[in-house]
Amino acid sequence: MECPHLGASVCLAPDSAKFPQGSPSSWCCSVCRSNKSPWICLTCSSVHCGRYVNGHAKKHYEEAQVSLANHKKTEKQEKIQHTVCMDCSSYSTYCYRCDDFVVNDTKLGLVQKVREHLQNLENSAFAADRQRKRKLLEDSSLNSKLLKINGSTTALCATGLRNLGNTCFMNAILQSLSNIQQFCCYFKELPAVELRNGKTAGRRTYHTRSQGDNSISLVEEFRKTLCALWQGSQTAFSPESLFYVVWKIMPNFRGYQQQDAHEFMRYLLDHLHLELQGGFNGVSRSVILQENSGLSGGSRCCINGTSTVVTAIFGGILQNEVNCLICGTESRKFDPFLDLSLDIPSHFRNKRKNQENGPMCTLPDCLRSFTDLEELDETELYMCHKCKKKQKSTKKFWIQKLPKVLCLHLKRFHWTAYLRNKVDTYVEFPLRGLDMKCYLLEVQ
Repeated sequence: MECPHLGASVCLAPDSAKFPQGSPSSWCCSVCRSNKSPWICLTCSSVHCGRYVNGHAKKHYEEAQVSLANHKKTEKQEKIQHTVCMDCSSYSTYCYRCDDFVVNDTKLGLVQKVREHLQNLENSAFAADRQRKRKLLEDSSLNSKLLKINGSTTALCATGLRNLGNTCFMNAILQSLSNIQQFCCYFKELPAVELRNGKTAGRRTYHTRSQGDNSISLVEEFRKTLCALWQGSQTAFSPESLFYVVWKIMPNFRGYQQQDAHEFMRYLLDHLHLELQGGFNGVSRSVILQENSGLSGGSRCCINGTSTVVTAIFGGILQNEVNCLICGTESRKFDPFLDLSLDIPSHFRNKRKNQENGPMCTLPDCLRSFTDLEELDETELYMCHKCKKKQKSTKKFWIQKLPKVLCLHLKRFHWTAYLRNKVDTYVEFPLRGLDMKCYLLEVQ
């Protein structure tokens, strides 16, 4: 939200000697000495624990208001409010008078200056650790974290992502996408686009919801995030700028509460796909796709227009067969997909991980349930073009084309006529060697 209290509350000099020693993310509360979620007052630089620990940052604000009420308010006292704090880990700003997180800044940009100063302190505190990581990256034998799969060695991303409230749903997806080599390399090799000019050009841009839509580019912020994760110069990276762009174009994810990771991934990929279909510095995205991704035209799956790296990597095709049980007429439909949502078979839904009776539910069980022949119920009667009316019918899915990277989503909620039940059945899945031949229309 846009906070009207920043001018009266933010008066902390970024180069102030009052800052505690050490990395900001490990500073201790001055009351309870907890180092979990430290928040710094942007009026007096006092450090207290945040709202999700013992709430001493809020008590500091409340005590300041009582003190002002008990004394005659002079002009100087009216300017000192102690209402705004900054999270020393995520660098997000919170106003206690507004009771919400803040996305705007003062006219002099003091919030941004404090944020950059805290980031510099954090980076300085971990200088030795960064140097160690640099040596590992420069060493040909230990180029980065490595994972051996089927005799081949694959590099893993070594930089972590800071949590912005409860944004682990976003961080999990970003880390997963960053370790898909062909997908990640495509974005890292895109030419950079500076969204702001002048003195701030070349520096990290913090977007706010008050900025115009012309300054928003999900592709550009996603590119910057992937580059930061792989440059190896930080222990952890805060994807705050990307998150604010997400707020702009995906209103469902505004705020810092928990969200569904699968839903976020679909929204993210869909919006990346739509933006990639446009131009990039006057160059067609399809040209960049051919030059950078090394993907042949036959490997692409077109969804909502021209192909992009999103559909080239994650795009597959389903064949949906419907057969009329009265006249035997068969209807075939081909549907593109970016992921498959699998039901957990009904006879496994009440089985927990530690239960030993009966067979264990496996991923092939879920895939088999998805592709098995199914008779449609009375509410899903098929309109047969030969019978000229709705008839009982059967439905079956085949995978006509597998994507390069297959995303599978397990449906963890079961809906009935009156309520929704959580399905916590343990599903066993192979880490490698998943055989998809029996689910394919033709072996690829």
